[in-house]
Amino acid sequence: MAKVAFIGLGVMGYPMAGHLVKNGHKVTVYNRTEAKAKAWSEEFSGQYYSTPKAAAQGQDVVFVCVGNDDDLRQVTLTEDGVLAGMNSGAILVDHTTASADVARELGAAASEMNIGFIDAPVSGGQAGAENGVLTVMAGGNIEVFEKVKPVIDSYARCAELLGDVGAGQLTKMVNQICIAGVVQGLSEGLHFARSAGLDGEKVVEVISKGAAQSWQMENRYQTMWQGEYNFGFAIDWMRKDLGIALEEARRNGSHLPLTALVDQFYSEVQAMGGNRWDTSSLLAKLEKNRS
Repeated sequence: MAKVAFIGLGVMGYPMAGHLVKNGHKVTVYNRTEAKAKAWSEEFSGQYYSTPKAAAQGQDVVFVCVGNDDDLRQVTLTEDGVLAGMNSGAILVDHTTASADVARELGAAASEMNIGFIDAPVSGGQAGAENGVLTVMAGGNIEVFEKVKPVIDSYARCAELLGDVGAGQLTKMVNQICIAGVVQGLSEGLHFARSAGLDGEKVVEVISKGAAQSWQMENRYQTMWQGEYNFGFAIDWMRKDLGIALEEARRNGSHLPLTALVDQFYSEVQAMGGNRWDTSSLLAKLEKNRS
């Protein structure tokens, strides 16, 4: 079993680090809010530290799961960051959904120190993290990935290497682009069904047996139909992710008209006070316009 550090104990990182303990790994943790690290330590009998550097010292693998590019640089590249505490030959795995640019920046910094690096954003949401069934999209060296994959499997049902450093982040952008379009389509379908006086549950029961079926339909239609939007990935975070994808698209010349439109729709939901509503709340905007 590996000696592991986990940096960032948010709604994803907290259960992910717990699964590492449950799978027999020795885990140290750091979290910006120390009370959360203390609570995790008490629940899982792990050790928490006051800096990322201290948590990372002597560990075989260091996992990071924080908010954005700036947070990631803060916990990795500063004098108290994990790279300052890691030994040569160790592996750094970043689960943050961030830009491909920062992934390559970290990859280069780690390489100079003979530290392996994998960018490995995840999909599956809080429920996936809690149940240990996340999908991990990885970029990096195949030998490094194969070394660390058995540890990642503690909380993943699927972990695949998609290419060099940065490929994981680029694949996560594809993931979010696809989700945005599906959620908008589902929202419009439910909005149409209500406007037409149909029974939404019966409609979905039928169409989910055919080509319209999706994860979003299966897991979100009931709460959407009831106007409840506190069950998933927050709009603030989705807009952060879509912003990364749209910026990358401007650079690589791809055209994302639907993604840009849905991002605008999310901004309108934010203006309604829905910053922390989950991504299925696109329906709330349509229903407001209907009223």
